[in-house]
Amino acid sequence: MPSNLVLLLFCVFVRLSFTESTKYLPTWDSLDTRPLPKWYDEAKIGIFLHWGVFSVPSFGSEWFWQDWKVNSSSYVDYVEDNYPPGFTYQEFAKDFTAEFFNASEWAEIFKESGAKYVVLTSKHHEGFTLWPSRYSYSWNAKDIGPRRDIIDELSIAVRKENLEFGLYHSLYEWFNPMYLSDKRNKFHTQEFVSKKILPEMRELLLNYEPSILWSDGDWEASDTYWKSTEFLAWVYNDSPVKDHIVVNDRWGIDIPCKHGDFFTCSDRYNPGTLQKKKWENAMTIDKVSWGFRRNAKLSDYFTTHELLVTLAGTVSCGGNLLMNIGPTKDGIIAPIFQDRLRDLGKWLKINGEAIYKSTPWTHQNDTLTPGVWYTARENAIYAIVLFWPEDNVLKLESVAQLCASNETSIRVLGNEGKLKWSLIDDEYVQIKFPDKAKTLSENAWVLKFVGT
Repeated sequence: MPSNLVLLLFCVFVRLSFTESTKYLPTWDSLDTRPLPKWYDEAKIGIFLHWGVFSVPSFGSEWFWQDWKVNSSSYVDYVEDNYPPGFTYQEFAKDFTAEFFNASEWAEIFKESGAKYVVLTSKHHEGFTLWPSRYSYSWNAKDIGPRRDIIDELSIAVRKENLEFGLYHSLYEWFNPMYLSDKRNKFHTQEFVSKKILPEMRELLLNYEPSILWSDGDWEASDTYWKSTEFLAWVYNDSPVKDHIVVNDRWGIDIPCKHGDFFTCSDRYNPGTLQKKKWENAMTIDKVSWGFRRNAKLSDYFTTHELLVTLAGTVSCGGNLLMNIGPTKDGIIAPIFQDRLRDLGKWLKINGEAIYKSTPWTHQNDTLTPGVWYTARENAIYAIVLFWPEDNVLKLESVAQLCASNETSIRVLGNEGKLKWSLIDDEYVQIKFPDKAKTLSENAWVLKFVGT
């Protein structure tokens, strides 16, 4: 047999063996061995979008329908005071008009924010889908309301800005008759999962090829009921995004914080310490609600500085920050959200090298001075300083050993020149800051340490 043919056969055998060895079984032990796609860890920052029929009343929160139906007094009073007797939640759908929705304008805002990925609610717990799903007849954005395929439009625009596009999807639906029937049967039947949820999620992946599938609404039933491992085995082995997609951890009772490509654990999860597993802090710029609220107060929104505090602590501890905004029913991203996102983007243009592609350092926050978080990248250590030091002098203990060499250089990102510093008693470093007016950054400042 010719030697080149032997080599070819050997290569085919190796490739087939490798393919077989990376076939994931429908078990958590097998699924958890899948490596995290590199892009997700490097991205660090995403934008979350909660948009749906709940954006029409835009009162209270995105749980409007559920809270109203369980007779929460403020919701009952709101409906009775503003709508005719017998009004139903479904009647809101015709007013989910999205007439000002411009996917390209949205994508430009997301790009300017410095985010690297976007996650849209394809379907919240109300069951209304933002795409013309075959499994949500007459209760989707193509059949009523916008009369548009929102997912298609936004996915195209977001990808044109070179951002990753992901989809949130709720497993359960508050008032879906099939789900309620399964629930009455204590989830021993799986009609809702087999006829609605599994084909719906496959439809999303096949039609839109998202980079993230952000699952939610899992907490009433087990992962066995949801057939989560069977579905994820298909995602990892056979879906069109099997090598690129990442999924979170919300796949059934007792699954969050245990299984998935990354952990979300709970809403607004921010442990403040380094975690062994990749995680994400999904939080809201409106501190109260994920959906848009017309009755929100200015004090309900995170300030730019508060967002930077959250970002620094999250990334330093190995997490990604997923910041949620709620568009209006007519498709507008309110100026308060735009302001916060553009402020963040301005800061990242100066200081982004301390965030993107960074890794956790030996220390997360400084052991002497509060309000300082560390990250690392290649041959540099970064200190994210969340306050301006008194008398322009900052004392740091955690970098003392790093600065044992007089050749260590320290500078403020965005500024030319090195800062003067001294090591005091081999215990802490005293760093002289420039005049505040001469720095380009606002709200937080980053020191870059490069040793020899």
